[in-house]
Amino acid sequence: MSLLAQLKLTTAKKSSQITPIMQRRQKLLAKLGEQALLAQAKQNGTTYAPTKLRTITDAETGERKTIQVPKRIKPWWFDSNGKTCIAIRYGAKVLTLGGKGQTAIELASAGELVSTIELIKQAVEVGELDAQLQAVSGAVKAGFKK
Repeated sequence: MSLLAQLKLTTAKKSSQITPIMQRRQKLLAKLGEQALLAQAKQNGTTYAPTKLRTITDAETGERKTIQVPKRIKPWWFDSNGKTCIAIRYGAKVLTLGGKGQTAIELASAGELVSTIELIKQAVEVGELDAQLQAVSGAVKAGFKK
């Protein structure tokens, strides 16, 4: 007991619940991280193929197995009139970034993809896109019938 007596004991609980705003930010940051890795692999001329676990049932034995399968990631960037553009997605919806109809960021070259995604990640971390995330998540929730 003498060793525990040297410590300051208290009654404290770890908060396990985070706010919906923080959940949306974390979800978007995770997807932006995947896009950054995908863009980096494209610049290096390699492929980025993360895997996910999938449970399947063997048709012959009826036994359930967990296997690793490649995860399909669609790039958020595209070419438009000779320029590379990137659209930020939250789920299946595209975020409106500026005024009405401004849903993409135009880049001077494809080489700016990684740095632009990192800049967007910083903007998400400080909460600059919270209003857009709130609007899009409200539209997604409205699509579900109760």
